[in-house]
Amino acid sequence: MSDELIYHMQLARVSRRLLRDEAYDVLLAAIVSGDLKPGQVVRDGDLAAQVGLSRTPVREALARLADEGLVESKPNAYTRVTPLNRRDCEEAFVVLRALHVLAVTQAIPRMTPDDVARMRTANATFAAALDTGDIDAALAADDDVHVVYVDAADSRTLKATLDRLAPRIRRLERLRFGSLPGRDSVDMHERIAQACAEGDVDRAARLVHDNWDSLERLIDAAFATESHD
Repeated sequence: MSDELIYHMQLARVSRRLLRDEAYDVLLAAIVSGDLKPGQVVRDGDLAAQVGLSRTPVREALARLADEGLVESKPNAYTRVTPLNRRDCEEAFVVLRALHVLAVTQAIPRMTPDDVARMRTANATFAAALDTGDIDAALAADDDVHVVYVDAADSRTLKATLDRLAPRIRRLERLRFGSLPGRDSVDMHERIAQACAEGDVDRAARLVHDNWDSLERLIDAAFATESHD
């Protein structure tokens, strides 16, 4: 193909924001927050009416959520939000913890004093949110602490995998921050930040690993007291 032909070729314009992505973001947020409850039956027509979109992008969003394990369907029967399941939570937890340890070990050689300062600022916000009982703000600030070293690791594959798996257990995490383990995380975050500041890869890796212990305890507690299947 000649350069002249390539120059005059008319390409279709790509939307900056696909409707299916907007539908996905809305439905994912509703599942994580509990607005769409575990086990709740959903219908694409009802969801489309609620979010103000046609059925097609909602169906595409539901298919993506099914691929990610957050929605499940039985042919000719139902589509529902996947019930909370101990095995799924434990499997996601093990992989997420390992990836966070990997991220911090890769990140530390690249981290700057500004990165450490960002972690500490986010941790202060996290502590304040716990004090006021603002669960949404606590979750967001907790993410902000950890995303510093995830971003510094500079691995698109690692980040994409974390983004894919995290919602599987985020529903349980909403219970975590009203308890002592969540408050203990304030101190743990500071210790992680200090290890990063000192460039101590081994200590940072151990601390990040240990920081996930509260979530492991939460999984044990959640499924010891009730069944979500």
